[in-house]
Amino acid sequence: MKHLPVRAWDEEACWRGIGVAGDRSCPELATHVHCRNCPVYAGAAQHNLQRPVDADYRDAWARELARPEPPPARTDAAALAFRVGREWLAVAMALAVEVAPPAPAHRLPHRSRGALLGIVNVGGRLLPAVSLARLLNVDTDDVPPPPGRHAFARLLVLALGPHRYALPVDEVHGVVRHAQDAMRPPAANVGHAPPGLVAGVIADGAIEAGLLDTARLRAGLEALLR
Repeated sequence: MKHLPVRAWDEEACWRGIGVAGDRSCPELATHVHCRNCPVYAGAAQHNLQRPVDADYRDAWARELARPEPPPARTDAAALAFRVGREWLAVAMALAVEVAPPAPAHRLPHRSRGALLGIVNVGGRLLPAVSLARLLNVDTDDVPPPPGRHAFARLLVLALGPHRYALPVDEVHGVVRHAQDAMRPPAANVGHAPPGLVAGVIADGAIEAGLLDTARLRAGLEALLR
């Protein structure tokens, strides 16, 4: 292939001076709207892509592409991670039925204290609303918003045995795939949680979540309904 001479993308280029990156005085903008639609801009890009490839650059990429890919991480379980106050928690994916918008809980007579908040309407179905923050003794006071992203409160609907529960959470992270035998033992992720309720700690990038034990969580939620 015949290599075309490189046309430098310098400060003298028309798109920098009179184009969209300049004072926009180029008469061709009336036709092309943006410099990327102009044949002059496209021609410069073509010249740039057809420049000769340096031998060292080619050899470096050949070595990089010849390296074997690392084996994929083994995963045999999935969990849904979410945040309550400052704590990241997770439940087995099989328990998660729905993530719904927040809704007010209607209090039940003589059941105004503790983790049972009342009943809440989720898609036309009345479900018991349970505060994981109270059930796990998680402090939710003066929690700053997460930096660099928007967090949205949600209702997490879980199916445990014959019952469904709506759990208010401050943020839903998403699905975390993990290996069961690589789960770390519970530490201070939820420091005041009832013993045994946190089965272990799983990780997804920078997030470490306490995976709740399904059987103990079910027992704790069913106890609230008695």
